[in-house]
Amino acid sequence: METESLNRKNSSRKSSIINGNGDATTKLTNGDGDDAAPGGGGDGGGEVTLKAKMSLLNGCTVIVGSIIGSGIFVSPTGVLKYTNSVNLALIVWVISGLFSMVGAYCYAELGTMITKSGADYAYIMETFGPFMAFIRLWIECMIVRPCSQAIVALTFSTYVLKPFFPECTPPEDAARLLAVCCILVLTLINCWDVKWATAVQDIFTYAKLLALFIIIATGMYQLYMGNVKYFNFDNSDTKVTSLALSFYSGLFAYNGWNYLNFIIEELKDPVKNLPRAIAISCTLVTVVYVMANVSFYTILSPDEVLGSTAVAVTYAERAFGMLAWTIPVFVALSTFGAVNGILLTSSRLFYAGANEGQMPEILTMIQIQRFTPTPAVLAMALLSMLYLTVSDIFALINYVGFATWLSIGVAVLCLPWLRWAQPNLPRPIRVPLVFPIVYLIATIFVTVVPMYASPIETGYGILMILSSIPVYLVFIAWKNKPIWFQKSMVSLTHFLQKLLMVLGKQTKPAQV
Repeated sequence: METESLNRKNSSRKSSIINGNGDATTKLTNGDGDDAAPGGGGDGGGEVTLKAKMSLLNGCTVIVGSIIGSGIFVSPTGVLKYTNSVNLALIVWVISGLFSMVGAYCYAELGTMITKSGADYAYIMETFGPFMAFIRLWIECMIVRPCSQAIVALTFSTYVLKPFFPECTPPEDAARLLAVCCILVLTLINCWDVKWATAVQDIFTYAKLLALFIIIATGMYQLYMGNVKYFNFDNSDTKVTSLALSFYSGLFAYNGWNYLNFIIEELKDPVKNLPRAIAISCTLVTVVYVMANVSFYTILSPDEVLGSTAVAVTYAERAFGMLAWTIPVFVALSTFGAVNGILLTSSRLFYAGANEGQMPEILTMIQIQRFTPTPAVLAMALLSMLYLTVSDIFALINYVGFATWLSIGVAVLCLPWLRWAQPNLPRPIRVPLVFPIVYLIATIFVTVVPMYASPIETGYGILMILSSIPVYLVFIAWKNKPIWFQKSMVSLTHFLQKLLMVLGKQTKPAQV
Protein backbone atom coordinates (compact mmCIF):
# COMPACT_ATOMS: atom_id res chain seq x y z
CA MET A 1 0.00 0.00 0.00
CA GLU A 2 1.00 3.63 -0.46
CA THR A 3 1.20 4.23 3.29
CA GLU A 4 3.47 1.20 3.74
CA SER A 5 5.71 2.55 1.00
CA LEU A 6 5.93 5.86 2.84
CA ASN A 7 6.70 4.02 6.06
CA ARG A 8 9.48 1.99 4.41
CA LYS A 9 11.03 5.14 2.96
CA ASN A 10 10.93 6.79 6.36
CA SER A 11 12.44 3.71 8.02
CA SER A 12 15.67 4.28 6.12
CA ARG A 13 16.07 7.71 7.70
CA LYS A 14 18.75 8.10 10.35
CA SER A 15 17.21 7.65 13.81
CA SER A 16 18.16 9.55 16.92
CA ILE A 17 17.07 9.96 20.52
CA ILE A 18 14.22 12.22 21.66
CA ASN A 19 14.85 15.94 21.35
CA GLY A 20 13.25 18.40 23.74
CA ASN A 21 9.93 20.21 23.91
CA GLY A 22 7.91 17.76 21.89
CA ASP A 23 9.95 18.03 18.68
CA ALA A 24 10.99 14.46 19.27
CA THR A 25 12.98 12.45 16.84
CA THR A 26 12.54 8.70 16.66
CA LYS A 27 13.57 6.58 19.59
CA LEU A 28 14.86 3.06 18.90
CA THR A 29 13.77 0.15 21.04
CA ASN A 30 14.54 -3.52 20.87
CA GLY A 31 11.98 -6.29 20.90
CA ASP A 32 11.67 -6.14 24.69
CA GLY A 33 10.94 -2.42 24.62
CA ASP A 34 14.38 -1.47 25.98
CA ASP A 35 16.45 1.27 24.44
CA ALA A 36 18.63 0.07 21.58
CA ALA A 37 21.67 1.73 20.13
CA PRO A 38 21.04 3.57 16.86
CA GLY A 39 21.80 1.38 13.94
CA GLY A 40 21.85 -1.73 16.10
CA GLY A 41 20.77 -5.07 14.74
CA GLY A 42 17.98 -7.34 15.84
CA ASP A 43 14.31 -6.59 15.74
CA GLY A 44 14.55 -2.98 16.79
CA GLY A 45 11.84 -0.60 15.84
CA GLY A 46 11.15 3.04 16.51
CA GLU A 47 8.09 5.04 17.38
CA VAL A 48 7.11 8.46 16.11
CA THR A 49 5.49 10.15 19.11
CA LEU A 50 5.19 13.45 20.95
CA LYS A 51 7.84 13.47 23.68
CA ALA A 52 8.24 16.15 26.20
CA LYS A 53 10.83 18.18 27.97
CA MET A 54 8.92 21.41 28.56
CA SER A 55 10.42 22.95 31.67
CA LEU A 56 8.64 24.47 34.66
CA LEU A 57 9.33 27.93 33.22
CA ASN A 58 7.85 26.91 29.86
CA GLY A 59 4.79 25.57 31.69
CA CYS A 60 4.31 28.82 33.61
CA THR A 61 4.60 30.93 30.47
CA VAL A 62 2.09 28.72 28.63
CA ILE A 63 -0.49 29.26 31.39
CA VAL A 64 0.22 32.96 31.93
CA GLY A 65 0.45 33.60 28.20
CA SER A 66 -2.85 31.82 27.57
CA ILE A 67 -4.74 33.56 30.40
CA ILE A 68 -3.50 37.11 29.85
CA GLY A 69 -4.67 37.98 26.37
CA SER A 70 -6.63 41.02 25.34
CA GLY A 71 -9.20 41.01 28.15
CA ILE A 72 -7.35 42.80 30.95
CA PHE A 73 -6.12 45.48 28.51
CA VAL A 74 -9.29 45.98 26.51
CA SER A 75 -12.49 45.34 28.44
CA PRO A 76 -12.54 44.96 32.23
CA THR A 77 -15.84 46.81 31.84
CA GLY A 78 -17.92 43.62 31.97
CA VAL A 79 -17.44 43.15 35.72
CA LEU A 80 -18.08 46.81 36.50
CA LYS A 81 -21.15 46.85 34.26
CA TYR A 82 -22.94 44.32 36.46
CA THR A 83 -21.59 45.38 39.88
CA ASN A 84 -21.90 49.18 39.41
CA SER A 85 -19.22 49.91 42.04
CA VAL A 86 -15.44 49.78 42.00
CA ASN A 87 -14.97 47.95 45.31
CA LEU A 88 -17.50 45.24 44.48
CA ALA A 89 -15.88 44.83 41.06
CA LEU A 90 -12.48 44.30 42.70
CA ILE A 91 -13.98 41.69 45.02
CA VAL A 92 -15.37 39.85 41.99
CA TRP A 93 -11.92 39.92 40.37
CA VAL A 94 -10.35 38.41 43.51
CA ILE A 95 -13.00 35.70 43.90
CA SER A 96 -12.77 34.84 40.19
CA GLY A 97 -9.04 34.32 40.60
CA LEU A 98 -9.55 32.12 43.67
CA PHE A 99 -12.22 30.14 41.82
CA SER A 100 -9.78 29.53 38.98
CA MET A 101 -7.08 28.44 41.45
CA VAL A 102 -9.44 25.90 43.02
CA GLY A 103 -10.29 24.50 39.59
CA ALA A 104 -6.63 24.38 38.64
CA TYR A 105 -5.79 22.57 41.91
CA CYS A 106 -8.42 19.93 41.08
CA TYR A 107 -6.95 19.62 37.59
CA ALA A 108 -3.53 18.98 39.16
CA GLU A 109 -4.80 15.70 40.66
CA LEU A 110 -6.58 14.73 37.44
CA GLY A 111 -3.57 15.65 35.30
CA THR A 112 -1.09 13.57 37.29
CA MET A 113 -3.53 10.66 37.60
CA ILE A 114 -4.58 10.59 33.91
CA THR A 115 -1.39 11.59 32.12
CA LYS A 116 -2.79 11.99 28.63
CA SER A 117 -2.82 15.10 26.48
CA GLY A 118 -6.29 16.55 26.12
CA ALA A 119 -6.94 17.65 29.73
CA ASP A 120 -10.65 17.64 30.58
CA TYR A 121 -11.44 15.73 27.39
CA ALA A 122 -9.19 12.88 28.55
CA TYR A 123 -10.62 13.01 32.08
CA ILE A 124 -14.23 12.85 30.87
CA MET A 125 -13.33 10.05 28.46
CA GLU A 126 -11.86 7.96 31.29
CA THR A 127 -14.73 8.72 33.68
CA PHE A 128 -17.96 9.05 31.71
CA GLY A 129 -17.11 7.41 28.40
CA PRO A 130 -16.85 8.46 24.74
CA PHE A 131 -20.22 10.19 24.28
CA MET A 132 -19.75 12.80 27.02
CA ALA A 133 -16.11 13.22 26.00
CA PHE A 134 -17.10 13.90 22.39
CA ILE A 135 -19.54 16.62 23.45
CA ARG A 136 -16.70 18.31 25.34
CA LEU A 137 -14.38 17.84 22.38
CA TRP A 138 -16.94 19.29 19.96
CA ILE A 139 -17.57 22.38 22.07
CA GLU A 140 -13.88 23.07 22.60
CA CYS A 141 -12.41 22.17 19.19
CA MET A 142 -15.10 23.35 16.82
CA ILE A 143 -16.42 26.43 18.59
CA VAL A 144 -14.64 27.81 21.66
CA ARG A 145 -10.96 27.57 20.73
CA PRO A 146 -11.13 28.71 17.08
CA CYS A 147 -13.57 31.50 17.96
CA SER A 148 -11.35 32.66 20.81
CA GLN A 149 -8.28 32.57 18.60
CA ALA A 150 -10.05 34.53 15.87
CA ILE A 151 -11.14 37.23 18.33
CA VAL A 152 -7.71 37.56 19.92
CA ALA A 153 -6.10 37.73 16.45
CA LEU A 154 -8.56 40.47 15.50
CA THR A 155 -7.67 42.36 18.67
CA PHE A 156 -3.99 42.03 17.76
CA SER A 157 -4.56 43.45 14.30
CA THR A 158 -6.78 46.28 15.57
CA TYR A 159 -4.10 47.52 17.97
CA VAL A 160 -1.29 47.14 15.46
CA LEU A 161 -3.29 49.32 13.07
CA LYS A 162 -4.44 51.78 15.74
CA PRO A 163 -1.40 54.12 15.50
CA PHE A 164 -2.10 54.47 11.76
CA PHE A 165 -5.74 55.40 12.39
CA PRO A 166 -5.56 57.51 15.59
CA GLU A 167 -8.88 59.30 15.06
CA CYS A 168 -11.04 56.39 13.93
CA THR A 169 -11.49 52.62 14.03
CA PRO A 170 -9.13 50.74 11.65
CA PRO A 171 -10.81 49.37 8.49
CA GLU A 172 -12.48 46.03 9.15
CA ASP A 173 -11.04 44.31 6.07
CA ALA A 174 -7.50 45.43 6.91
CA ALA A 175 -7.90 44.16 10.47
CA ARG A 176 -9.16 40.78 9.25
CA LEU A 177 -6.31 40.38 6.75
CA LEU A 178 -3.72 41.22 9.40
CA ALA A 179 -5.40 38.75 11.76
CA VAL A 180 -5.04 36.07 9.08
CA CYS A 181 -1.34 36.96 8.72
CA CYS A 182 -0.91 36.66 12.51
CA ILE A 183 -2.48 33.18 12.53
CA LEU A 184 -0.46 32.04 9.50
CA VAL A 185 2.88 33.19 10.97
CA LEU A 186 2.20 31.40 14.25
CA THR A 187 0.99 28.31 12.38
CA LEU A 188 4.32 28.18 10.56
CA ILE A 189 6.22 28.51 13.85
CA ASN A 190 4.19 25.74 15.53
CA CYS A 191 4.57 23.44 12.52
CA TRP A 192 8.29 24.06 12.21
CA ASP A 193 9.59 23.58 15.74
CA VAL A 194 7.89 23.35 19.13
CA LYS A 195 10.94 25.01 20.71
CA TRP A 196 10.27 28.03 18.50
CA ALA A 197 6.64 28.05 19.65
CA THR A 198 7.59 27.92 23.33
CA ALA A 199 10.23 30.60 22.76
CA VAL A 200 7.55 32.86 21.24
CA GLN A 201 5.37 32.11 24.25
CA ASP A 202 8.17 32.97 26.68
CA ILE A 203 9.14 36.25 24.98
CA PHE A 204 5.62 37.61 24.54
CA THR A 205 4.59 36.57 28.04
CA TYR A 206 7.44 38.70 29.38
CA ALA A 207 6.32 41.58 27.14
CA LYS A 208 2.73 41.55 28.35
CA LEU A 209 3.82 41.26 32.00
CA LEU A 210 6.16 44.22 31.50
CA ALA A 211 3.25 46.27 30.15
CA LEU A 212 1.06 45.34 33.08
CA PHE A 213 3.82 46.04 35.60
CA ILE A 214 4.28 49.52 34.06
CA ILE A 215 0.54 50.16 34.49
CA ILE A 216 0.64 48.80 38.04
CA ALA A 217 3.70 50.88 38.94
CA THR A 218 2.05 54.10 37.80
CA GLY A 219 -1.14 53.07 39.59
CA MET A 220 0.72 52.48 42.85
CA TYR A 221 2.25 55.94 42.49
CA GLN A 222 -1.25 57.40 42.05
CA LEU A 223 -2.35 55.53 45.19
CA TYR A 224 0.64 56.97 47.05
CA MET A 225 -0.47 60.42 45.89
CA GLY A 226 -3.88 59.76 47.46
CA ASN A 227 -6.02 59.23 44.35
CA VAL A 228 -8.62 56.93 45.94
CA LYS A 229 -11.86 58.85 45.41
CA TYR A 230 -13.42 56.16 43.16
CA PHE A 231 -12.85 53.28 45.61
CA ASN A 232 -16.25 52.81 47.27
CA PHE A 233 -19.37 50.65 47.30
CA ASP A 234 -21.71 53.38 46.01
CA ASN A 235 -24.52 52.11 43.76
CA SER A 236 -23.48 48.45 44.21
CA ASP A 237 -25.78 46.00 42.47
CA THR A 238 -26.04 42.92 44.70
CA LYS A 239 -28.84 41.08 42.87
CA VAL A 240 -28.02 37.40 42.36
CA THR A 241 -28.43 37.58 38.58
CA SER A 242 -26.14 40.62 38.32
CA LEU A 243 -23.46 39.02 40.49
CA ALA A 244 -23.60 35.83 38.42
CA LEU A 245 -23.12 37.78 35.20
CA SER A 246 -20.27 39.78 36.74
CA PHE A 247 -18.51 36.55 37.76
CA TYR A 248 -19.14 35.26 34.27
CA SER A 249 -17.19 38.22 32.85
CA GLY A 250 -14.42 37.86 35.42
CA LEU A 251 -14.00 34.14 34.86
CA PHE A 252 -13.83 34.68 31.10
CA ALA A 253 -10.75 36.85 31.67
CA TYR A 254 -9.13 34.00 33.65
CA ASN A 255 -9.94 31.38 31.01
CA GLY A 256 -6.81 29.45 30.09
CA TRP A 257 -5.66 28.18 33.49
CA ASN A 258 -6.22 24.59 32.33
CA TYR A 259 -4.27 24.88 29.06
CA LEU A 260 -1.08 23.27 30.37
CA ASN A 261 -3.03 20.08 31.08
CA PHE A 262 -3.72 19.82 27.35
CA ILE A 263 -0.02 19.24 26.66
CA ILE A 264 0.91 17.31 29.82
CA GLU A 265 2.61 14.59 27.75
CA GLU A 266 5.11 17.26 26.68
CA LEU A 267 5.83 18.52 30.21
CA LYS A 268 8.96 17.28 31.93
CA ASP A 269 8.30 15.62 35.31
CA PRO A 270 4.58 16.53 35.39
CA VAL A 271 3.99 15.22 38.92
CA LYS A 272 6.30 17.91 40.25
CA ASN A 273 6.04 20.62 37.60
CA LEU A 274 2.29 20.64 36.83
CA PRO A 275 1.06 21.71 40.30
CA ARG A 276 3.98 24.13 40.65
CA ALA A 277 3.26 25.75 37.29
CA ILE A 278 -0.45 26.02 38.13
CA ALA A 279 0.18 27.51 41.59
CA ILE A 280 2.78 30.04 40.37
CA SER A 281 0.83 31.08 37.29
CA CYS A 282 -2.64 31.41 38.85
CA THR A 283 -1.29 33.36 41.82
CA LEU A 284 0.69 35.68 39.56
CA VAL A 285 -2.25 36.30 37.22
CA THR A 286 -4.69 36.98 40.08
CA VAL A 287 -2.32 39.51 41.69
CA VAL A 288 -1.59 41.18 38.35
CA TYR A 289 -5.28 41.38 37.36
CA VAL A 290 -6.39 42.87 40.67
CA MET A 291 -3.53 45.37 40.82
CA ALA A 292 -4.09 46.41 37.20
CA ASN A 293 -7.75 47.09 37.94
CA VAL A 294 -6.79 49.07 41.04
CA SER A 295 -4.43 51.11 38.87
CA PHE A 296 -7.13 51.86 36.30
CA TYR A 297 -9.45 53.26 38.97
CA THR A 298 -6.82 55.57 40.47
CA ILE A 299 -7.22 57.79 37.41
CA LEU A 300 -10.37 56.72 35.55
CA SER A 301 -13.88 57.13 36.90
CA PRO A 302 -16.38 54.26 36.61
CA ASP A 303 -18.19 56.16 33.85
CA GLU A 304 -14.94 56.54 31.90
CA VAL A 305 -14.22 52.81 32.24
CA LEU A 306 -17.73 51.86 31.11
CA GLY A 307 -17.51 54.24 28.16
CA SER A 308 -14.12 52.98 26.94
CA THR A 309 -13.61 50.16 24.45
CA ALA A 310 -9.92 50.02 25.38
CA VAL A 311 -9.47 50.82 29.06
CA ALA A 312 -5.69 50.44 29.01
CA VAL A 313 -5.35 52.91 26.13
CA THR A 314 -7.63 55.42 27.86
CA TYR A 315 -5.56 55.00 31.03
CA ALA A 316 -2.32 55.48 29.09
CA GLU A 317 -3.57 58.68 27.48
CA ARG A 318 -4.19 60.09 30.94
CA ALA A 319 -1.09 58.70 32.66
CA PHE A 320 1.66 58.61 30.02
CA GLY A 321 0.96 61.58 27.77
CA MET A 322 3.30 61.48 24.76
CA LEU A 323 4.27 57.86 25.53
CA ALA A 324 0.66 56.64 25.39
CA TRP A 325 1.36 55.01 22.01
CA THR A 326 3.38 52.32 23.80
CA ILE A 327 0.28 50.66 25.26
CA PRO A 328 -1.28 49.66 21.90
CA VAL A 329 2.11 48.10 21.08
CA PHE A 330 2.07 46.09 24.31
CA VAL A 331 -1.55 45.06 23.71
CA ALA A 332 -0.50 43.77 20.28
CA LEU A 333 2.38 41.83 21.85
CA SER A 334 0.05 40.42 24.49
CA THR A 335 -2.53 39.21 22.01
CA PHE A 336 0.12 37.79 19.66
CA GLY A 337 1.38 35.63 22.52
CA ALA A 338 -2.19 34.65 23.43
CA VAL A 339 -2.90 33.49 19.86
CA ASN A 340 0.26 31.38 20.03
CA GLY A 341 -0.77 29.89 23.38
CA ILE A 342 -4.20 28.92 22.07
CA LEU A 343 -2.71 27.40 18.92
CA LEU A 344 0.01 25.50 20.81
CA THR A 345 -2.40 23.88 23.26
CA SER A 346 -5.47 23.51 21.03
CA SER A 347 -3.65 21.51 18.38
CA ARG A 348 -2.86 18.97 21.12
CA LEU A 349 -6.57 18.69 21.88
CA PHE A 350 -7.22 17.79 18.23
CA TYR A 351 -4.39 15.28 18.52
CA ALA A 352 -5.84 13.74 21.71
CA GLY A 353 -9.33 13.46 20.20
CA ALA A 354 -7.99 11.80 17.06
CA ASN A 355 -6.01 9.31 19.16
CA GLU A 356 -9.32 8.25 20.73
CA GLY A 357 -10.88 7.74 17.30
CA GLN A 358 -13.20 10.73 17.70
CA MET A 359 -11.55 12.88 15.06
CA PRO A 360 -10.04 12.08 11.64
CA GLU A 361 -7.02 9.78 11.73
CA ILE A 362 -4.82 12.33 9.96
CA LEU A 363 -4.90 14.50 13.12
CA THR A 364 -2.99 11.83 15.06
CA MET A 365 -0.01 12.04 12.73
CA ILE A 366 3.39 13.64 13.31
CA GLN A 367 5.55 15.36 10.70
CA ILE A 368 8.48 13.00 10.01
CA GLN A 369 11.12 15.75 9.76
CA ARG A 370 9.97 18.38 12.28
CA PHE A 371 8.22 15.97 14.70
CA THR A 372 5.33 18.35 15.36
CA PRO A 373 1.57 17.59 15.12
CA THR A 374 1.35 19.50 11.84
CA PRO A 375 -2.12 18.30 10.71
CA ALA A 376 -3.68 19.26 14.06
CA VAL A 377 -2.01 22.70 14.01
CA LEU A 378 -3.24 23.32 10.46
CA ALA A 379 -6.78 22.22 11.36
CA MET A 380 -6.91 24.68 14.24
CA ALA A 381 -5.55 27.49 12.06
CA LEU A 382 -8.02 26.84 9.25
CA LEU A 383 -11.00 26.79 11.63
CA SER A 384 -9.85 30.06 13.20
CA MET A 385 -9.56 31.74 9.81
CA LEU A 386 -13.01 30.41 8.91
CA TYR A 387 -14.48 32.19 11.92
CA LEU A 388 -12.82 35.42 10.77
CA THR A 389 -15.44 35.51 8.00
CA VAL A 390 -18.26 35.68 10.57
CA SER A 391 -19.34 39.22 11.36
CA ASP A 392 -20.54 38.73 14.94
CA ILE A 393 -18.20 36.20 16.51
CA PHE A 394 -18.14 38.16 19.77
CA ALA A 395 -21.78 37.20 20.30
CA LEU A 396 -20.91 33.62 19.39
CA ILE A 397 -18.34 33.49 22.18
CA ASN A 398 -20.91 34.84 24.63
CA TYR A 399 -23.40 32.19 23.54
CA VAL A 400 -21.00 29.33 24.21
CA GLY A 401 -19.23 30.77 27.24
CA PHE A 402 -21.55 29.19 29.77
CA ALA A 403 -21.09 25.81 28.03
CA THR A 404 -17.34 26.12 28.51
CA TRP A 405 -17.66 26.49 32.28
CA LEU A 406 -20.32 23.80 32.40
CA SER A 407 -18.01 21.33 30.67
CA ILE A 408 -15.08 22.26 32.93
CA GLY A 409 -17.43 21.64 35.86
CA VAL A 410 -18.16 18.17 34.46
CA ALA A 411 -14.39 17.57 34.27
CA VAL A 412 -13.98 18.55 37.93
CA LEU A 413 -16.85 16.18 38.75
CA CYS A 414 -14.55 13.41 37.49
CA LEU A 415 -12.40 13.84 40.60
CA PRO A 416 -14.93 12.79 43.28
CA TRP A 417 -16.50 10.29 40.88
CA LEU A 418 -13.18 8.50 40.32
CA ARG A 419 -12.47 8.59 44.07
CA TRP A 420 -15.63 6.52 44.47
CA ALA A 421 -15.51 4.37 41.30
CA GLN A 422 -11.76 3.72 41.08
CA PRO A 423 -10.24 4.33 44.53
CA ASN A 424 -7.06 2.36 43.73
CA LEU A 425 -5.90 4.55 40.84
CA PRO A 426 -2.45 6.03 41.51
CA ARG A 427 -2.82 9.62 42.71
CA PRO A 428 0.55 11.40 43.05
CA ILE A 429 -1.42 14.48 44.13
CA ARG A 430 -4.48 14.03 46.33
CA VAL A 431 -6.78 17.04 46.62
CA PRO A 432 -9.11 17.40 49.65
CA LEU A 433 -12.67 16.73 48.45
CA VAL A 434 -13.85 20.09 49.78
CA PHE A 435 -12.15 21.81 46.81
CA PRO A 436 -14.06 20.03 44.00
CA ILE A 437 -17.30 20.33 45.99
CA VAL A 438 -16.86 24.11 46.35
CA TYR A 439 -15.94 24.38 42.68
CA LEU A 440 -19.00 22.41 41.57
CA ILE A 441 -21.34 24.55 43.68
CA ALA A 442 -19.79 27.71 42.22
CA THR A 443 -20.07 26.26 38.70
CA ILE A 444 -23.80 25.67 39.17
CA PHE A 445 -24.13 29.30 40.29
CA VAL A 446 -22.29 30.80 37.30
CA THR A 447 -24.03 28.59 34.72
CA VAL A 448 -27.62 28.14 35.94
CA VAL A 449 -28.28 31.74 37.03
CA PRO A 450 -27.20 33.29 33.67
CA MET A 451 -29.65 30.89 31.97
CA TYR A 452 -32.40 32.83 33.74
CA ALA A 453 -30.76 36.24 33.29
CA SER A 454 -29.78 35.77 29.60
CA PRO A 455 -32.02 33.04 28.17
CA ILE A 456 -31.34 33.83 24.50
CA GLU A 457 -27.55 33.62 24.72
CA THR A 458 -27.59 30.48 26.86
CA GLY A 459 -30.21 29.00 24.53
CA TYR A 460 -27.82 29.34 21.61
CA GLY A 461 -25.13 27.71 23.73
CA ILE A 462 -27.39 24.74 24.42
CA LEU A 463 -28.14 24.41 20.70
CA MET A 464 -24.41 24.33 19.97
CA ILE A 465 -23.98 21.53 22.50
CA LEU A 466 -26.88 19.56 21.02
CA SER A 467 -25.41 19.91 17.52
CA SER A 468 -22.69 17.46 18.58
CA ILE A 469 -25.21 14.60 18.99
CA PRO A 470 -26.01 13.94 15.28
CA VAL A 471 -22.31 14.26 14.45
CA TYR A 472 -21.47 11.64 17.08
CA LEU A 473 -24.22 9.29 15.92
CA VAL A 474 -23.25 9.46 12.23
CA PHE A 475 -19.46 9.54 12.35
CA ILE A 476 -18.59 7.64 15.55
CA ALA A 477 -21.47 5.52 16.86
CA TRP A 478 -22.40 4.21 13.37
CA LYS A 479 -19.84 1.47 12.81
CA ASN A 480 -21.15 -0.20 9.62
CA LYS A 481 -20.61 2.65 7.21
CA PRO A 482 -20.81 1.99 3.44
CA ILE A 483 -17.66 0.61 1.81
CA TRP A 484 -17.45 3.54 -0.62
CA PHE A 485 -17.40 5.99 2.32
CA GLN A 486 -14.68 4.06 4.13
CA LYS A 487 -12.52 3.82 0.97
CA SER A 488 -12.90 7.51 0.22
CA MET A 489 -11.82 8.43 3.77
CA VAL A 490 -8.78 6.12 3.53
CA SER A 491 -7.82 7.62 0.17
CA LEU A 492 -8.15 11.16 1.56
CA THR A 493 -6.01 10.24 4.58
CA HIS A 494 -3.29 8.76 2.32
CA PHE A 495 -3.32 11.85 0.09
CA LEU A 496 -2.95 14.22 3.06
CA GLN A 497 -0.32 11.95 4.60
CA LYS A 498 1.85 12.21 1.49
CA LEU A 499 1.14 15.92 1.06
CA LEU A 500 2.18 16.79 4.64
CA MET A 501 4.81 14.03 5.04
CA VAL A 502 3.30 12.71 8.26
CA LEU A 503 3.16 9.33 9.96
CA GLY A 504 0.84 7.89 12.56
CA LYS A 505 1.85 6.96 16.08
CA GLN A 506 3.13 3.55 15.08
CA THR A 507 6.24 1.41 15.19
CA LYS A 508 8.44 1.57 12.12
CA PRO A 509 9.70 -1.55 10.35
CA ALA A 510 12.81 -3.07 11.91
CA GLN A 511 16.14 -2.01 10.52
CA VAL A 512 18.47 -4.82 9.50
